[in-house]
Amino acid sequence: MPKRHDLAPLLRFRRPIVSPRERRLAAALTIEDLRRIARRRTPRAAFDYTDGAADQEVSLARARQAFGDVEFRPRILRDVSTVDTSRVVLGQRVALPFGIAPTGFTRMMQTEGEIAGAQAAAAAGIPFALSTMGTTSIEDVAAAAPGGRRWFQLYMWKDRDRSMALVDRAARAGYDTLLVTVDVPVAGARLRDVRNGMTIPPTLTLRTVLDALPRPAWWFDFLTTEPLAFASLDSWSGTVADLLDTMFDPTVTYDDLAWIRDQWPGKVVVKGVQTVDDARRLADAGIDAVLLSNHGGRQLDRAPVPFHLLPDVVDAVGAHHPDVEVHLDTGITSGQDIVAALAHGAHFTLIGRAYLYGLMAGGRDGVDRTIEILRSQVERTMRLLGVRTLDELEPDHVTQLVRLEPRRW
Repeated sequence: MPKRHDLAPLLRFRRPIVSPRERRLAAALTIEDLRRIARRRTPRAAFDYTDGAADQEVSLARARQAFGDVEFRPRILRDVSTVDTSRVVLGQRVALPFGIAPTGFTRMMQTEGEIAGAQAAAAAGIPFALSTMGTTSIEDVAAAAPGGRRWFQLYMWKDRDRSMALVDRAARAGYDTLLVTVDVPVAGARLRDVRNGMTIPPTLTLRTVLDALPRPAWWFDFLTTEPLAFASLDSWSGTVADLLDTMFDPTVTYDDLAWIRDQWPGKVVVKGVQTVDDARRLADAGIDAVLLSNHGGRQLDRAPVPFHLLPDVVDAVGAHHPDVEVHLDTGITSGQDIVAALAHGAHFTLIGRAYLYGLMAGGRDGVDRTIEILRSQVERTMRLLGVRTLDELEPDHVTQLVRLEPRRW
């Protein structure tokens, strides 16, 4: 029989984690793990607002499948003892090749909301984008993360003076980049929200009360913290779709974009680009970056997949405007997805749902966990591919396996 003193060095007991939040976040190894935790802890209406997309949600499924269809081509016998994940983005260096995308109604998902996102982003050295439909004011986000890099996302409203008042506030509060979102002339058909009776603030019905019973922590936080305060409006009582259709201006054109560009002192990114021609025209118009995005599949269902569009846009824009950056969002759920996008030609990426899953799973700590998961996956993937810097990533590192191919008429 082995002696006890011989076995002692082989038996190590894990130190117990007392905090339930720390315990569940430590067990989350992927963004999907965070999603499952978020689903357990968040009422259905709020979770589905984050998780869902438009109509049959085909656009979102295709965007995720596009990353799943990537095949990597690693290069061996390279010294990858150290890797550098930093890059200069719109004139400033960031520590990681992704930032936090603008998301609306964020404090409804979890009461720490945009403050948690901005502080986690600042700590990680990446940009945080505040949405026009955010639930924390422009000034409060700036005060909460004074050393962080902040971007402001703008929807053009029918009330142009009110829109530009937001732009002026963002400039005065130290936001260095304006994301102009151009794919929301009207709200998409987000059927989960309709079925859930999604309103701002949440409406208490028998269904929502029953849904709250297994999630008392969410409701306690929601009912005992400050009421939702929007970055851009005083209050709203109605459905999300009604709010969007009431506010957003379907008459916005390239002339309006030029007008906005002339009034903003910092960098301008146009978010929602979905064709090569529009990307080329925007580059000709003098914007600083195009952001390929179909709004996370939440607007036009069966829209182009940004990852599929990426190589053609990079070629078209780079041919005449090499200084115009090409960014990408939609469908990113892992560091491997981010690396694939960079190898395909993207200069930078944004995460939306991945950030919100972390927020719902554990507030600020959950957002930190999201960033750490993605950071470790990016670094590991770079090492396994045999690259030490982001600039070493190139198209030969990835192959897009063909699943959907346009019919040639």
